Amino acid sequence: MEQEKIDRINALYKKSKAEGLTQEERKEQAVLRGEYIAAIRSNLRGQLNQISILETDGSVTDLGEKYGNKGTH
Repeated sequence: MEQEKIDRINALYKKSKAEGLTQEERKEQAVLRGEYIAAIRSNLRGQLNQISILETDGSVTDLGEKYGNKGTH
């Protein structure tokens, strides 16, 4: 997510606490927050797909292959 969008989320939050938001600004805030959450989920899924576990028998289980790419979120 671009820094400008994150800055806009923060500006809308500060404005909501100080003076309140218009209906248009609330809609914009909801859309931006949705994009932000999607970006966080995507980054987390990418990190989790890179995890491998060394089993007690010496084998390696790649969690990305076993559970990844399901697209549950």
